[in-house]
Amino acid sequence: MSSKYESILVVGEPAVTITLNRPDIHNPFDERMIAELTDCFLKIAKDGKARALVITGAGKSFCAGADLNWMKRMGQYSRADNIADAGKLAAMFSALEAIEVPTIAKVNGAALGGGAGLVCACDFAIANVKAKIGFSEVKLGLLPGVISPYVIDRVGGKRAAQLFMTGERLDAEMARRLGLFDDITEPDDLDTVVGNLLTQILTGGPEAVKACKRLARAGTRMPRDDFRKYCITAIAEARASAEGKEGVSAFLEKREPAWRK
Repeated sequence: MSSKYESILVVGEPAVTITLNRPDIHNPFDERMIAELTDCFLKIAKDGKARALVITGAGKSFCAGADLNWMKRMGQYSRADNIADAGKLAAMFSALEAIEVPTIAKVNGAALGGGAGLVCACDFAIANVKAKIGFSEVKLGLLPGVISPYVIDRVGGKRAAQLFMTGERLDAEMARRLGLFDDITEPDDLDTVVGNLLTQILTGGPEAVKACKRLARAGTRMPRDDFRKYCITAIAEARASAEGKEGVSAFLEKREPAWRK
């Protein structure tokens, strides 16, 4: 899967790690990285073998936002060109959102602009205590258009508006308080904390974990009565599934379920 990628590294199974790999310039997005991430996300979703996805950055930064040369090229784009370009970035985030397994942002350093959006688009965000995060687009006379749905999902509309309007760069502790980061840890402990989270995820039934992610999303998007019906069907299907039967049997027989072996 990773043989043709130049801007990212992809390793691991069943927990896949994608590393943004342009450390000399702080791992910014450009057309190539966006295309490679989109391709990789789509393949992970289609392949179905991964049970979790970790996204991190090489070197000192997670992702510094937009590549400067890419920004220069944008300045020459027509309106139609800009719409097409923004559409490709939106497609990348949609491909990440469509992944059914848990996604974890392992924030090793600064996450700015689109990089901050990438953090918010993940299910979990675990950060180095020295990491910074911010939505600095307003400082350039721009706005965080494509990433805004994921930020709003994380912190709510009012708080997102505040962060967008000020463009303030937040330290890790403040980001944790606001809900941008779920946990923060010392730099030397980041691998261990993310590893412990992966261990917890992998103890659950693979299909049950996916179903839980779908369940939570459905609850935020469906009318109440529709969601109630969804919940009834979801638990009925889980009880009748081979995985559900194995999990209950293993519990009653005081043994490990098959997926943990």
